[in-house]
Amino acid sequence: MALGMSGGVDSSTAVLMLQHHGYEVLGVTCVFAPGAAAEAAVRGAQETCAQLGAEHVAVDCAGAFEERVVAPFVDGCARGLTPSPCVGCNARCKLPALMGAADAHGCDFVATGHYARVGRLGEDGRYAVMRALDHAKDQSYMLSQLSQEQLARLILPLGGMTKLEVREVARAAGIAAADAPDSQDICFAPQGYRALLEQRGVAFEPGDVVDVRGQVRGRHAGLACYTAGQRRGIGVADPEPYYVVGKRPDANELVIGTREESLIRRVRVGQMAWQAIEPPGAPLEAMVKLRYRSEPCACIMRGMSSGGVAVELASPQPATAPGQHAVFYQGATVLGGGVIEEVA
Repeated sequence: MALGMSGGVDSSTAVLMLQHHGYEVLGVTCVFAPGAAAEAAVRGAQETCAQLGAEHVAVDCAGAFEERVVAPFVDGCARGLTPSPCVGCNARCKLPALMGAADAHGCDFVATGHYARVGRLGEDGRYAVMRALDHAKDQSYMLSQLSQEQLARLILPLGGMTKLEVREVARAAGIAAADAPDSQDICFAPQGYRALLEQRGVAFEPGDVVDVRGQVRGRHAGLACYTAGQRRGIGVADPEPYYVVGKRPDANELVIGTREESLIRRVRVGQMAWQAIEPPGAPLEAMVKLRYRSEPCACIMRGMSSGGVAVELASPQPATAPGQHAVFYQGATVLGGGVIEEVA
């Protein structure tokens, strides 16, 4: 079993859980961005594996990570989008790297420390990601782009555990990372995404802040600094709170509105990655998450000839941004997901 290891409490505890179920574990640390943080992660994973009697290898993935994750993120931000890089990274970089390491070392299966489950459904035996039992930590959204080939080899040992249980198991085993805080930042932008974008030559050109009626209300510091739904940091003084409604890159305008004006009712999603089902031939009722941390809402999705879906929301929702992922569910099961192209 090749297990992706960051050196944190989740992947470290996953070693123990896999061993408990009889697997021989190979810890694999994928090095996406060389530097002090990567070196610390490798050392932590090596020490944990040595402590638990598992082998460990480090794999250089920097080239693929730059091409498939960092460069598209920077390009999306430069075009006024708000990309969600972790979703694409899991499907296009992390899992391919982990499966490559598994093949090189004779491992049939791969595993990660994500809080989610993998299920096999229906008569045709399709695989799909399912929500973790601990909904507060659920990461099924982040795995919504995984293919059938990837899911067929994937085991998620923490999907039936709570974070509290994971830490208790780690403490009982004397794992050093048992009480380490969860990572919150984008891993490739430790100084913040603005610093990264500036280093990559993205221009932060000031421009007008306008309301939905076109009235100029202030100045912005560069469109890449803002995202739809944002309330704080807009710089417009008014007794009524304003939210970012959208961006007009061609005019370099940031559009704001009241809470009511910021609500959305329709979403258009680009090319879909389907998991639990084949592309539906008729309108389909489902639940949709429009951001990783948003609550699912009811919707009707209709397939388009482009391979995407048009989504009618059952009730108005807080604004989300083009570039984010829409992930569709029925019950606990991920139907599929895709990148949001347009909201209204």
